[in-house]
Amino acid sequence: MSELFSPYRIGALELANRIIVSPMCQYSAVDGCAGDWHAVHLGGLAIGGAALLFVEATAVLAEGRITPGCLGLYDDANEEALARVLRMIRQCSPIKMGIQLAHAGRKGSSAAPWDGGGLLAAAAAGGWQPVAPSALAHAQHEAPPHALTRGELDDVRAAFVASAKRAVRLGFEAIELHAAHGYLLHQFLSPVSNRRTDDYGGTLENRMRFPREVFSAVRAVLPDHIPLGVRVSATDWLEDSGEDSWTIEQTVTFGQALQNDGCAFLDVSSGGISPQQKIQVGPGYQVRFARELKEATGLPIVAVGMITDALQAEEIIGSGSADLVALARAMLYDPRWAWHAAARLGGVVSGPRQYWRSLPSGSGRIFGDVRIAQR
Repeated sequence: MSELFSPYRIGALELANRIIVSPMCQYSAVDGCAGDWHAVHLGGLAIGGAALLFVEATAVLAEGRITPGCLGLYDDANEEALARVLRMIRQCSPIKMGIQLAHAGRKGSSAAPWDGGGLLAAAAAGGWQPVAPSALAHAQHEAPPHALTRGELDDVRAAFVASAKRAVRLGFEAIELHAAHGYLLHQFLSPVSNRRTDDYGGTLENRMRFPREVFSAVRAVLPDHIPLGVRVSATDWLEDSGEDSWTIEQTVTFGQALQNDGCAFLDVSSGGISPQQKIQVGPGYQVRFARELKEATGLPIVAVGMITDALQAEEIIGSGSADLVALARAMLYDPRWAWHAAARLGGVVSGPRQYWRSLPSGSGRIFGDVRIAQR
């Protein structure tokens, strides 16, 4: 039996297999609201056979968006727009839905990748003043962000809670906090971006304080059946720079602290805090970090990063390096990745009966007869 296609539980959440679709920014929202593109994009991924589909990094405040085109869940219009997309998906697929709640911090107010991806300085161009733990710019050519005051930290924490409540109303079955890739919660963790001298900076314990406060505040308003996990950057990839930075050893300590706080899973990525990072890219290049965090915390672990091949994913799960694999670009290139993996590994996935006749001869019976739950 394929390990990749075996069921798994995260708390009360039952997953049909070990395949997750990672949250992937689309830069296509209007004032934070999902639109037709999100319906097409997420709808196509929802019928691809994965067990869990995460909606892209979703800002808890308007100024927490990465770009003016990023998704948000900070007002009623955002909630209503996302509800429309979810209603469509739930009529067509039994896939479980998750959402990644985020704040971009000093990496906010950026242009979309196809518009250059640089920081937007002018409000006329849709930009705003980014915020951060400290008034340190992400890149040399950028203006420094506004350093958050203690009162503003309270506002950001409350915004995460408010968005989490909206996510519960929308019926999401899993929530992930984005503490990776150089965004706000990661900015507090890393000494590269956090030079505060109050209780939220300096020592590792202090740098972990705000992300842990956000986690605990969100966990407190979630029903027990909704698992709350965290995406982490295991390293800043700056160990050889001579600069004090975030490392795998610190990530282990953070993961153990989150375990004590009631974290349900860790989604293990890396990098994003500095343009000076030196990433050693290759197939499955982050799996070793996933394995280390699994051994150190015992939490359910999601491995991500250049996982593209079915046998590669099977080995990650079978070896115990991680409990689940999350695919991003591979899913964009091949939204039926899980179908093809099931055919190769002898697995079974859910698939719309309208498409059952599409299987080529010799691919086996990969589609299970799964009824769509009406919610």
